[in-house]
Parts: sequence; structure tokens; C-alpha cells
Amino acid sequence: MQFELTKDYLGDLRAAIERNDELALIELVQDLHAADIGEILGELDTIESTALYKVLDAARASAVLTYMEEDKREDFLASLSSKEIAEQFIDNLDSDDAADMLNLFPKEQKEEIISLIEDRQQAQDIVDLLHYEEGTAGALMAKELIRVNVNWTVSKAVREMRKQAEAIEHVYTVYVVDDDDRLVGRLPIKRLLITPLKTKIEDIYDAKINSVGVDEDQEEVASMMEKYDIVAMPVVDELGRLQGRITIDDVVDVIKEEAERDYALASGISGDVDSSDTVFRLTRARLPWLLIGLLGGVLGARVIELYEGDLQLYPEMAFFIPLIAAMGGNAGVQSSAIIVQGLANKSMGLSGILSKLSKEFLVGLLNGLVCALLIFGYNILLGDSLGLSYTVSVALLSVILIATLFGTFVPLVLDRYNIDPALATGPFITTVNDVLGLFIYFLIGHLLYI
Repeated sequence: MQFELTKDYLGDLRAAIERNDELALIELVQDLHAADIGEILGELDTIESTALYKVLDAARASAVLTYMEEDKREDFLASLSSKEIAEQFIDNLDSDDAADMLNLFPKEQKEEIISLIEDRQQAQDIVDLLHYEEGTAGALMAKELIRVNVNWTVSKAVREMRKQAEAIEHVYTVYVVDDDDRLVGRLPIKRLLITPLKTKIEDIYDAKINSVGVDEDQEEVASMMEKYDIVAMPVVDELGRLQGRITIDDVVDVIKEEAERDYALASGISGDVDSSDTVFRLTRARLPWLLIGLLGGVLGARVIELYEGDLQLYPEMAFFIPLIAAMGGNAGVQSSAIIVQGLANKSMGLSGILSKLSKEFLVGLLNGLVCALLIFGYNILLGDSLGLSYTVSVALLSVILIATLFGTFVPLVLDRYNIDPALATGPFITTVNDVLGLFIYFLIGHLLYI
């Protein structure tokens, strides 16, 4: 059953904290998942969070820390000494989570915390992870895994696996390596259980295994794991040596972050920002796109000014300016959203730009014809002149068609040059289509109506 955080529950927690009643606090959180406790801490202030943390055992407290909101986690960790962080948290985290946490600290404190880690092997694993560039498979992976040598017998493999498993919370896959520690395959647990003890691993392992390099982009890793339904992906270096593994929960975080970033870009927000950020940071993230919209508005005004004489002769054309601008922007965003989605989930196939443009051309033509016929009928029913009716209908068809092609072309070109195509679904394409739509409308009006 999913936990639901209520005001009454928070009230009970705060009352127990005020009474300094540790038994009551333990009873309130003992059956909760670490993620639920992380949600609770997001509603408490630093003093209350510290009081609740004191009643958690070290392993559980470390797990809870990974589920806290980043700003809340930073505030909480800032209240602790380097020794407390090393002993109470880092020692109880997987290497990937520990590396992520250490990246929150300045270089000097990071080095101090690492020097205080009691488990020197874990300290070395964390140092190795910190060397990888952010956003790569190396930075995403964890070092904890089970590996066996291809030349071992089943009996020796089982003994070694038991030793390795003592330091690992979850065993996803048993990896098989050669004498140079190069990944050669995986060992199915079922096959291990039913095979005689003297059998060699080389006779029973599965050589079919997907892997990624340490420098592989994390989005490519997520795409591979989704495509092949992989729970844990092994990571190898340039020589094929096994370095770590990436689990599905890490990939879910990547997918979530990418979706949030794309949504922010589509909404006209640059950078990784949150509602709790400072006014200056939020302004800096939004202002560039508002300036693009401002520029588009100025250009649109100049287009209208260019045809000011035509508007003076036929002022009724002004009534349909919002319609033309809105329909062009909507058609472009729809088209770009479909293309961006296809690029993101790798469902575009191998066909080229011309194929995508031709398909979207037909879609835009059909949508444009339907909308043009509807607005033509609307104008005739209201008694507008035949010239105005033709002008608005032809302009609407043209604007929808061109905006659709533009919305298709831009994200494909951005992707070709390794620029995030999500940019094409934001204010940029809407603004361009607005200006372009106005220009087409007045040009057609000048040719057909005036």
C-alpha cells in the first residue's frame, strides 16, 4: 500500500520531536520505505530533520539521504562534519550514490571526506567514479558487482561469490571475466545451481551479453537498456575490462531528468532550475527565451507595419491576425513534438529527412485543407466578402503547411548537429512561425485581396 503523507501524520511527528520522544518517532517511521521518509524530510525544517535522523540506523539513514530533494540534502549535510558524513553516510552507500553525494561538496572537503572513509576499497572505488565525466556511463555506474573467472570451477565460483556478496545489497547478474578481467559473458543463476560442482564456468556461461563503454552517453545507455529490457548493464573500459554496472533504477533517474529538461526547454526555460531556486537564478533561466519572444513580437510588428497601407484600405484583415499567428504556431509545435519524441525514443527508423518531410507535408496539407474549408464556410456564413474569405483560407492553408514542414525540419537538423532537438518545441519555433505566418498572410492578402 502506498504511503500518503498527511497533515495529521506530520503533526504527530512534530509533536514527538518537540517532546524528544525517540520511541514515538521510531514507531512512526519504522514501517516506511526510505523514499517515504525522504518525502517527510522535505516537509521538515533542518532542526526537525536532524532530530528524525538521529533515530534511524546508519544504513537506513544513508538510503533516505539518496531520496531527499537536492537542496534539502545540501542543507542537511552542511550541518554535519566531514567525519560524520564519512562514517554515518558514505560508508553505508553504494559507490555510485556515494560519488553523487560527494559531488555536492567543494574539492577540499571532498578530499577530506574521502580520507576519512574506513573502507579503503570503497574509497578507491569512489575516487575512480569521480574521475569520469558527468553524463557518461562511467559516472553513472556502481562498482559493486559479482564476477567469476571463466577458468574457475562451479565450486570455486560459489565460494568466491559468497565472499563478494557480503558487500553487495542486490545481486542482479553474475558476470564472467577472463584472466585479464575482460568481460566475456554472464552466468545464469539457474544454470549455476543445477550444474555439478567440478564443472568449469567456461562450459556453462552465456557469451551473449550487451555492454557499454565508460565514456558512453548516459542517454544512449538508457536507450539500450529500454530496448533490450536489461535490468543491469555492465560497463567496460577501452580494453574490454569490467569496470562496473548500471542498474535500472539509475536509468529511471536519467530518463526522468531528461524528460524534465526537455519539458523545461519546450516551456522556454534553460538550465536546471527548481521552484525553490533564487529569484535571480529563475530569472536568468527564463529571460533569454522571453527576449526571443520579444524579438519575435518586434519582427511581427514590423511585418504589420510593412503592410500598414493595405490594412488602412482593408482593416477587416486585422481581425484574422491572431488566428493566423496562433494556427501557425500550433501546427509547428505539433509537428516538432512528434519528431522530437521519435528522436528521443529512437523510433524514427533509418529513413532520411526527405521521408519525414514528405509525410509531414501530407499531414500538414490535410490539416490545412480541413481548417481552410472551415474558416471559408465561417466567413461566408457571416457575410464577409468573397475576397477576404479566399485570402484567409488560402493563407491559413499555406501557414499550416509551411509551419508543419518547418516544425519537422528544425528538430531533424538540430539532432544532426548534436543539438538537443527539444529546443525546437519551445518559444523559438513558435515565435518564428508567428512572424512567418503574418508575412505569408499579408503577402497572400496583397496578391489576392488588394
